[in-house]
Amino acid sequence: MTNEFLLIGSVVFIYGMALLGYKLFGKTGLYCLSAIATILANIEVVLLIDAFGMEQTLGNVLFAVTFLITDILSECEGKKAANKAVMTGIFASVFFLLLSQSWILYVPGKNDTLMHSVTSVFSNTPRMILSSLSVYAVSQLFDVWLYHKWWALTTKKSGDKRKFLWLRNNGSTLISQIINTALFTLLAFWGTYDIPTMISIFFSSYVIYVFTSLLDTPVVYMARKIHDKKEVSN
Repeated sequence: MTNEFLLIGSVVFIYGMALLGYKLFGKTGLYCLSAIATILANIEVVLLIDAFGMEQTLGNVLFAVTFLITDILSECEGKKAANKAVMTGIFASVFFLLLSQSWILYVPGKNDTLMHSVTSVFSNTPRMILSSLSVYAVSQLFDVWLYHKWWALTTKKSGDKRKFLWLRNNGSTLISQIINTALFTLLAFWGTYDIPTMISIFFSSYVIYVFTSLLDTPVVYMARKIHDKKEVSN
């Protein structure tokens, strides 16, 4: 159960840091976390683990927090701020891709002991990052768009802009994650793993995203409370 406990701990830690980052630094804190999460997720995603009876990539939780970030920003700071977080993640990924690939071009010194390990990790990174860049841009921008479509619909039906946060949060993320999971699995792993393994990765990844999406809803509510308190104090 080591992997299971570590994954649960990761969710609690990462979501907690997103909330703390927003409380301490506002939307700037979430922009920073979005950049960090996209970079680290592109490294973690090359690792396959077994947890909860499923084979899955290790980057699932970090990818999930990027959807939490855009939902918090959509709810509290507006559509423009949410889209800016997406652009921040794309910029960070491009920067990391170019820089990390330059590392493996260096000729190692005679006393070097780590270049082989670095090359092993980052030689597979370009395909992962290029795949995630295209998928990230499509799924995240769609998530922001759909969040505000749900918001407009629920506001029209209820007459209250603050109601049904849980619906726009989960309604946008769960649908967007289908697009994200399917496209990334196809682009990143086609030709690397056989079809049954890819199907297993898709379903296990989406199951994880369902749980992380449901778990992030209380975090969005808490973020809105933080925002409301700041508005009152100002």
